[in-house]
Formats: sequence, structure tokens, C-alpha cells
Amino acid sequence: MAGKDLPLHLATLLTGLLECLGFAGVLFGWTSLVFVFKTEGYFAELCAQDGLHNASHNATGQLGCKAQDERFSLIFTLASFMNNFMTFPIGYVFDRFKTTVARLLAICFYTCATLTIAFASADSAMLLFLAMPMLTVGGILFLITNLQIGNLFGKHRSTIITLYNGAFDSSSAVFLIIKLLYEQGISLRASFLFLSVCNIWHIGRTLLLMPQGHIPYPLPPNYSYGLAIVFPNWKNETQSLCSRFGNRKEKKKTAEPEIKELQSKEFLTSKEESQGPGQQEQEQRSFRSCVLSRCFALHLVWLSVMQLWHYLFIGTLNSLLTNLAGGDSMQVSTYTNAFAITQFFGVLCAPWNGLLMDRLKQKYQKEAQKTGSSSSAAAVCSVVPSLALTSLLCLGFTLCASVRILQLQYVTFILQVVSRSFLYGCNAAFLTLAFPSAHFGKLFGLVMALSAIVSLLQFPMFILIKGPLHNDPLQVNMWLLLAILLTFAHPFLVYRECHAKKATPSATT
Repeated sequence: MAGKDLPLHLATLLTGLLECLGFAGVLFGWTSLVFVFKTEGYFAELCAQDGLHNASHNATGQLGCKAQDERFSLIFTLASFMNNFMTFPIGYVFDRFKTTVARLLAICFYTCATLTIAFASADSAMLLFLAMPMLTVGGILFLITNLQIGNLFGKHRSTIITLYNGAFDSSSAVFLIIKLLYEQGISLRASFLFLSVCNIWHIGRTLLLMPQGHIPYPLPPNYSYGLAIVFPNWKNETQSLCSRFGNRKEKKKTAEPEIKELQSKEFLTSKEESQGPGQQEQEQRSFRSCVLSRCFALHLVWLSVMQLWHYLFIGTLNSLLTNLAGGDSMQVSTYTNAFAITQFFGVLCAPWNGLLMDRLKQKYQKEAQKTGSSSSAAAVCSVVPSLALTSLLCLGFTLCASVRILQLQYVTFILQVVSRSFLYGCNAAFLTLAFPSAHFGKLFGLVMALSAIVSLLQFPMFILIKGPLHNDPLQVNMWLLLAILLTFAHPFLVYRECHAKKATPSATT
């Protein structure tokens, strides 16, 4: 990465991180928003059959209504389904029409969603079925277009990818902020109108700090985008303003051929590192062969099972806390806030996963260069510990959530946010390492879309818990626990396959 481009790259990185942190994954703060919706009396008419229709519009009066809980669960199920399922078509849009078009589409969805929620009311609560899916589709598009920023930072690519996924998880704290503001007298409409106005920020980033196309990897010499294209002389002007000597510009011109030569060497070196034995064959793989591979199928199962459990937990948390707290609205509010606060720390947890993968990748690729084995297989090996650790964290999270002790849920919240930040960061990093970069958008979209179909099971599970199981989720949790144990097969088989390919330099991946 050329030093003269570092300010632009850092500006892109930091503003992208802020964008993901403030907007991309707000849906997963659903528990906080449901609390506000119930206080506002959304779907309160469904509680008439339970004798709660005439209750005052507060949490105490609304928390125990089964029909109302089912309606909110259905909205979250639909929105979380769209969050994943629509990733495939929008991934294709990103691959085919590039960054600018994808981001303008995201801004359009996000603006329509925030305005719809802002002007909705208890009488028009059905609009949430339209608004929440649009909100989540816009958010996932923001994430996808920002993931490529990792390509600007070479060896730290996995760290950046996982950092952005962590920011996506942490953005769920936005709904906590809206809840706290609501309790201080700031209306729901004012909060969502503010989010609508923030789309000016997204448009500015799209035009000035993001490429029109894709950011390539490895980064070629003299690659420019955003400010460097809109204002070609911005770097020169900045340097001349900061310069202490009038001839600095002339020195820069003199050194330019030397810089270009160094950049070319840097580009060739990084390209050689990334394309070891078997890498060229990997880049030539078709999209169809990637999708039909055993590696992709195992990864799909790995992601789908753990994602289903996370979605079920978030979608039923309000009901779970109500039961454990005996209907005490103050305790429910306290634990809802605690859950939302822990979500914010996802951005701090995720980079550790990326650092682990980056360090292992550098180590394994150095060993591959010495032995002449496949560097692409070595790169995939670096993600195996993260796959196994993610499954282990999810296992612990499931066990804690299954114990019906209210105070233990603090531990559950911590394990949930760490597990979730590892899950999505590891998912994106694995796809970038195991498959050709030309198919990343489509593969990322497809795996999310297929896992979304599995996530639809959360609603019948919710009905099962609320009905035949009499609000006792233990049986459902135990079945999911067994399914999570099966996810350990994925890192084990990837490890075996990587070892076999490392031993055979000519093998394709």
C-alpha cells in the first residue's frame, strides 16, 4: 500500500466502519425496538382476547400477550429471512453493476424503510412487515459493499473483513439508543427521521470515498478511486499546504518514477504471495463447481445451524425474559438494555478472529513457500481454528441459554455476541480464502440465501414453544444443541482436505 494513498485508504476504512456500526445490522437490536412498539400499543388489539386490550400502553400491560408476541416474531422472521435471502440477488447486482449502483440501491431501500417506520403508528402497524425487510436489505448491501475495503490493506485483509462484520453486529445497539431516547421523551418518529437524513452521509461516501467498480486484490500500482478521481489534484494540494519547503513538489516529481517502480515490485510480490501453487487453478474454477463442492455444502450447514439458533434466540428473547422475570417489566427492560449493550462490543470481539486468521495465514504460507506446497491450501488452513472456535462458542451459548436462571443470561448475552461476531466474520473470510474472488459476491449471497430458508424454521419453533411446550424451550434447545455438535465436522474435514492438498503441490483447490 503506497504511503501517499494511506490517508484516503484510512478515511475509507474509518467511515466504512462508522457506516456499518451505525446502520448495517440494526435489525438485530429488535428486542429493544419491540419494547418500544409494545409501549406504543402496536398490535395491542390482538390482546383483546386475553383481556389486555384495555390495559394502559406500557410494557407491563402488553408483555404477556401471546398473539402480540407471535406477530412481532413473524415480522422478525420475515426481516431476518430477507436479510439473508436477498443477499444472493444483491450480491449478483454488486458483481454485475459494481459498487456505485449497489450502494445507491441500498440508500433507496434504507430511506424508504426509515421513513415508513417514522410515519407508521399503532393503527398502521402492518407497515412494519414492509419496512423491516427493506431496512435489513439496505443494511446488508452496505456491509457487502464495504467488505471489499479489506483489499486496500493487503496482509490485514481478514482482520478488516472480520472488523466490519463485528461492526455489523454492534449496530444492533442503535435500537437500544432509540429505546433510551424514547424513555427520555424523544419520539420514535424523530429518531427514524434522523436516520433518514443520515442518507446524505451515505451518498457522500458513495461519491467521494468508494470506487465506482470493485477494489481489486492484490491492489495494483497507482490504483485510484473516489477522491483521487473526482479531485485528481487533492493529494498534491494537501501536500503543498502541509509542506515546509517550496520545492517539495519538484522533489515529488523527481521521485515519481522510483515510487512507481517500488509500487510495481510491491504489487508483483503480493501477487506472487497470493498465487502460490494451485492458486491459478483456483481462480479458473467456475461458479457451478464451487457451489457443487463438498466444502461449500459443509460450510452452508455450519452457517445455517448456528444462524438459526441466533435468530431464534433474538426473536424470542423478549418473551423469554418476560417468563424468567415473572412479567416484571422493570427487570425485562433492564435485561433488554443489558443485551443491547453487549451487542455493541461485537466490533471489539470480531477483529481478534481476523487477527488469528491473518497470523496463521502468514505462517502457513511461509511454510508453503519453503516446502513448495500449495499456498492456497495453506491459506484455507488458517481459517480452521476459527471455524472450530466459533462452533465451540455457539455450543457454550446454547447451554447457558437453556438454563432457566435469569441472572445467568448475562453470561448468555456475552457468549452470544462473541459467537455471532465470530460466525459472520469467519463466514466471509472463509469464502474469500476457499473460493475464487471473482465469485465472492455470488457465493456470499447464495450461502446467505440458502441459510435464510433454514432460518424460516424459527417461526414454527416459536409457535411450538408457545403452544405444545407451554413456554418451555428446553426441548427445542436440546435439538439445536445436537445440531451444533454436528457443525464441528466442517473444520475437521476442511483440515483434512487442506493437509492433503498441502502434501500435493499440484493439487487444485
